[in-house]
Parts: sequence; structure tokens; C-alpha cells
Amino acid sequence: MIRLSGIEKSFGANRIFAGVDLIVAPGRVTALIGPSGSGKSTLLRCVNLLEIPEAGRLEIDQLSVQFDGKRRLPPADILAVRRSTGMVFQNFQLFPHRRAIENVTEGLTTVLKWPADRARARGMELLESVGMVGKADAYPATLSGGQQQRVAIARALAASPKVLLCDEPTSALDPELAAEVVEVLGRLASGGTTMLMATHDLRLAGRIAHHVAFLQGGEVVEAGPPQEVLRAPKDERTARFVRTLTVTAAGF
Repeated sequence: MIRLSGIEKSFGANRIFAGVDLIVAPGRVTALIGPSGSGKSTLLRCVNLLEIPEAGRLEIDQLSVQFDGKRRLPPADILAVRRSTGMVFQNFQLFPHRRAIENVTEGLTTVLKWPADRARARGMELLESVGMVGKADAYPATLSGGQQQRVAIARALAASPKVLLCDEPTSALDPELAAEVVEVLGRLASGGTTMLMATHDLRLAGRIAHHVAFLQGGEVVEAGPPQEVLRAPKDERTARFVRTLTVTAAGF
């Protein structure tokens, strides 16, 4: 479903990626793990073209975009990629002046020009799927962090994207609220939603991911099934990172 080939990205003199390769299979979940500054969030933003790589190729299903750093991408290519992806942000990014249902339907009515009744029906269906239909008319300020993130997930799914991108979806939440979001993402994973997520939460990665990729120094150091990467890593850099997070989570 997603193939990244030779992706290069820099911010000024700071090179983030020197040629990253990654594959996310259809209907599977890939978790990106790694220390802060390793490029997890930037890689997600390269997939939906919030950041434009200088080199490499991005493929999403039948869509293919080549980067060479010399030409501006056609707006039609950028729009096609963004319509193929839904994004869940770390800090929810809901419109504070819009009710939950309006946050979910805003893109459908404003961008895709759906009739209001069709958009509302779709929005209510999605809010029900994330356990938030009873809060359809609530404003974000009246919702807990876990509830806001569930609304954000419904919004990301509104236009039926081919891929759901999740940028640290539980890191702004306490453990109890994070469990709500993990449950929702777990149901989506079980239902065959293709996902690429950046996370520090090894429990989230271990529970719902089919594939884990460890990033450090702008490269994929190690990748494979979670039972291998998280429980028996082959590379010492991966092992050191997993040990550090395990000790932190244990509270020692």
C-alpha cells in the first residue's frame, strides 16, 4: 500500500534522511519507533507531503510520485496524495469552535462538497465506530483528551483514505485515556485499516502493529515483526532504545 524508496530530506544543513526505504503492506500496521529527533514524525509528513522530500519515490496504492529537488510538485499530485491519507496528530488539532460532528464533516462539506445530510450521516457513522456518537454535539473543550483523539481519528477516516497516518497518537494522554485510543486503533487494525504510526509507546506498537521499524540517525536500523524487534532485537542500538523505554515505563 505504501512504498518509500530512497527518501532524502534535509532542513537547511541538517540532513534528516539520506535514503530511507520502507514498505507498509495493505491492511497491515507499521509502527515507527526511535528516539526523539530520529525523524519519525518527519517521515509521516513526507508520506502525506506536508514535507516534500528532495529525492526518492513515494507510492501509495497505484499512485506514484518522484522527487528530485529541482521541480515543484504539481498541485494535482499533492492533492491526490493527501486524499489517499488521513492524519491523526499528537495534539488532536480539532477546531475549538466546531462541535465534534462538525469537526468530522468539515472536510467532506468544504473540500469534497458533499451535501450536508450525506456528510452528517457519514460523520455519525464514524463517531459511533469510535464510541463518540453520544458526544456528537459537544465542543472539544468539554471532552477529555482521549475523547478528543477519538474524534480526531473519526475525522481522519471521514473521506475513506487508503492509509491512516498516526503521529504519536497517545503521547499527550495519561495511561487511562491512552487506553481508550489504543482500543479504537486496535479495532481499526483488526478491521484491516492500513496504518503507519510514529510512537514512543511500545505497548501500542506491540499490541496492534504487524511490523515495527526502528529509526535512528536518519535511517531504518532494524525492521521486522514486533516480537522480534521489541523482544529480541538484533541491533544493539535497537536493544538499547527498547531497554530505556521499558525501564522508563516501569517507573524506575
